[in-house]
Amino acid sequence: MDEAKTIIADDVEITGSIKCAGGVKMSGKLNGDLTCAGDVLVEKGAAIKGNVAAASIVVLGMVKGNILAKERIELKGTARVAGDIKGRRLVVEEGVTLIGKSEISPSESVSGETLDIETPAASSDDAAKTEDDAVRTSPGLRPGLDSRPRAGQLFARK
Repeated sequence: MDEAKTIIADDVEITGSIKCAGGVKMSGKLNGDLTCAGDVLVEKGAAIKGNVAAASIVVLGMVKGNILAKERIELKGTARVAGDIKGRRLVVEEGVTLIGKSEISPSESVSGETLDIETPAASSDDAAKTEDDAVRTSPGLRPGLDSRPRAGQLFARK
């Protein structure tokens, strides 16, 4: 992690959004979004109620909001996160609380554009075969079996 150019001490509480070109070391409290071109360190005892976006993010404290990192997200054992996380790499230590979804994709940029990955287009014949196969193998749709409702079915067929 790069040297933090901005330090927010533990006795500071900010209401509003922060945008900066360098890194931030957060020890205090922030009620708003934090957007940095550099790295962010959320220290133990620090609390952010808002979204965090940066190059790399290390969390030891609390974040109630989404986390978006261009490179790496590191959640240390004391971290408490309530929100979705998205980045290229993720490190999670034992003891972390994470309530939300995670989307980690080393081959994609943060904006979701694929880097050097191409998927072949399926032909319409392949799609028809796939749908037919799915109907034949689906547990609730196989002919000749009992008509008792299965999990996910609203009504039994008669």
